[in-house]
Amino acid sequence: MEFTHKPVLLAECIEVLHIRPEGIYVDGTLGRAGHSREIAQRLTTGRLVCIDRDQAAIDAAQERLAPWMDRVTLVHSNFDRVSEILAELDIPSVDGMLFDLGVSSPQLDDASRGFSYMHDGDLDMRMDQTAPLTAEIVLNTYSEKELARIISLYGEEKWAVRIAKFIVAARPLHTTMDLVRVIDAAVPAAERRKVSHPARRTFQAIRIEVNSELSLLEPALRDAVSCLKPGGRLVVITFHSLEDRIVKQQLAKDFFNEECMIKKGKKTFHNVILK
Repeated sequence: MEFTHKPVLLAECIEVLHIRPEGIYVDGTLGRAGHSREIAQRLTTGRLVCIDRDQAAIDAAQERLAPWMDRVTLVHSNFDRVSEILAELDIPSVDGMLFDLGVSSPQLDDASRGFSYMHDGDLDMRMDQTAPLTAEIVLNTYSEKELARIISLYGEEKWAVRIAKFIVAARPLHTTMDLVRVIDAAVPAAERRKVSHPARRTFQAIRIEVNSELSLLEPALRDAVSCLKPGGRLVVITFHSLEDRIVKQQLAKDFFNEECMIKKGKKTFHNVILK
């Protein structure tokens, strides 16, 4: 497939990272390697460490970053392990780091991964396909009370209690369209007409639960700070209010001197410099 993806907030990220040709950088959420390509081509004697929990992203990056592989290291892991990864690579500290949070376009586009409510596929939703917990397990084994809590907390869905009740009544669920049909039945017709898609919030919630996205974020940010050189820069792109809140709270602590925050569509861009 031809590589045509345009990375979100690319120009802003590259500008504020202030990439030095001899610097050391980390792309903690490799995805389609759009940000990494721009960083790598600006390096000469420097180094870029690319991390992603999705092996498919690592495999695709072998081709997409091929011209710069002399300065790129690919790591199949999650960004919350960044200090361990850098220690294993004998890198004491870095000049800059980038986290683009949330699900990636290839994951949404591949129906078999189960992330999309627009395509039929297995209820998987794992970013790391070696992980044991799937959306199918969550939906078919969690209690009604726990499902309601997750959908309310992680999806900010006001119909969470009703949706959870309908999920339990419809078990077992095996495909994304099974879940979409249950949500359609649970959400009143008048409410369905008000939103872009009635399943969006529930799918977000289940995905966050499967991948422990929010519980890993705060420790990952602290870990990232410990790896920055003095004056090193951390750039974080958030997609929804839950991520945004955690990032803002962490940036408000004394470790950081926030330089700027930019909103663009649903994405929010945070750039901070370590004091």
